[in-house]
Amino acid sequence: MNALSFPFAWGSRTFIMGILNITPDSFSGDGLMTRQDAVAAALEQALEFTSAGVDILDIGGESTRPGAQPLSVAEELERVIPVIQALTDARLGIILSIDTYKAAVADAALNAGAQWVNDVWGLRADPDLAEVVSRRHAPLVLMHNRSKPADAELRQRLGGRYVGVQYQNLVEDVKKELMESVNLAHTAGIPDESIIIDPGIGFGKTVEQNLELIDRLVEIRGLGYPLLLGPSRKAFIGYTLDVPPDQRLEGTAAAVAVGITRGADIVRVHDVTAMIRVARMTDAIVRRAPPLS
Repeated sequence: MNALSFPFAWGSRTFIMGILNITPDSFSGDGLMTRQDAVAAALEQALEFTSAGVDILDIGGESTRPGAQPLSVAEELERVIPVIQALTDARLGIILSIDTYKAAVADAALNAGAQWVNDVWGLRADPDLAEVVSRRHAPLVLMHNRSKPADAELRQRLGGRYVGVQYQNLVEDVKKELMESVNLAHTAGIPDESIIIDPGIGFGKTVEQNLELIDRLVEIRGLGYPLLLGPSRKAFIGYTLDVPPDQRLEGTAAAVAVGITRGADIVRVHDVTAMIRVARMTDAIVRRAPPLS
């Protein structure tokens, strides 16, 4: 395993995953394919995030917003591989993660220099992905996801949200389905020490369910795996505060801070500089992390 793959002392502080959306249609308005040169734009943003102190860069080529259309493997590769190669060549000294559920994309991304795989479908979408991750000895993020297009409601100002999603017992159902993904990983030979879990905020959950899940994250953390939380700019914030994606900084900060108090080890965010400050302040309170000076 690459020395950069899993360098973290879990519990010592909160680690920051910065989002690089190599898309034209990101819900958050930060899709880098809207720029003339997406690779140059991604490198510029990566350098900015690295300077701020980010720990991981998560590179994704397919939008996962409610109602988004899936990409072919060829289209996704065309978007993400040049970016990963450029970031690898830049020798940033941080972890590069590929945000994909497709085995072929993950394999190519790992060849290009990525070190982690972040699967928003928890090994349920592509049966070959687990074998790729196992063979490459890559750390793997397993996310809980019950997204169905029929449950999505779209509003022009606030974006997409899920409505009418039924759980018998929200937290217990999420835990059970996360462990089903963990078992798929184990079957492929992926060890516990390579697994991170993500409760899937915003994926097949109503506004109220997302809020409850963040409040009860400690129960998910109780499964014993490092925990990633991704609340950044999501619709549950917009619908709670009645604000569009570009006005969700404060709501994201609140979700990040509460998530850290409930056991989040990694937070996946768009606004890296601000959220690093939120995380450091929260760590100083709940983890007694020493101040910077």
